[in-house]
Amino acid sequence: MTDEETGDVFRLAYAPGVTPAKWAGVWAERMPGVPLSLVSVPAADVVELLRGGGADAGFVRLPIERDGLSVIPLYVETTVVVVPKDHAVTAADEVTVADLADDEVFHPLDDVLEWTARPGLPAFERPPTTADAIRLVAAGTGLVLVPQSLARLHHRKDLTYRPVTDAPQSQVALAWPTDRTTDLVEDFIGIVRGRTANSSRGRAPATPSEKSAQKSSQRQARKPQDGSGRRSAPSGHGRSSKGSKGGNKGRRGR
Repeated sequence: MTDEETGDVFRLAYAPGVTPAKWAGVWAERMPGVPLSLVSVPAADVVELLRGGGADAGFVRLPIERDGLSVIPLYVETTVVVVPKDHAVTAADEVTVADLADDEVFHPLDDVLEWTARPGLPAFERPPTTADAIRLVAAGTGLVLVPQSLARLHHRKDLTYRPVTDAPQSQVALAWPTDRTTDLVEDFIGIVRGRTANSSRGRAPATPSEKSAQKSSQRQARKPQDGSGRRSAPSGHGRSSKGSKGGNKGRRGR
């Protein structure tokens, strides 16, 4: 029987462009007895996979339908335009959407950017995937705008990219089914949030009020008490000792 069949594995889904390697490395160090299974799926399919029980947590691209899911936004990506290396765009360090007005721009069916108005001129077709769009750009038939991580994922020697300063951006988040917030999910949340290994196995720390109550209880436990519950007086009261010394001095003076 495999680890996945026994449940002794943590299944992490991730959308293309997201790189879970750094978190996977920390998981391997902290949880050597629980393998981490990485599941790469199209961005549009991560939520369905989570709801169907095919993964314990996943890196998604927002926005998503959040019903039944817990979501922690992580970071926002720069949007870039992918162009042939000899394109006029390469003369600038960054461009705007208006700079692309005369270019044909592909809008793949798996586009993860939310457009109110699509940039440039409509291309002759809508490619099924971003990878298909990148191949068409390499053929010199148009341009495509994507999150920078996808431009790197589909890197080609004959292509380059430039940031588009006013384009919509893609935000990456960690999501999981709220009703399946297991200890392993809490452990992974702790890793993603950068908690140390000693921080309650990476789970949520005590609230300020809980910490205050714990400290008060610890101080009370350290106080020495007599049988009545009051603090015990130290042996040899200071005032009696001083009186005794004073009396001795008086007798020597007479």
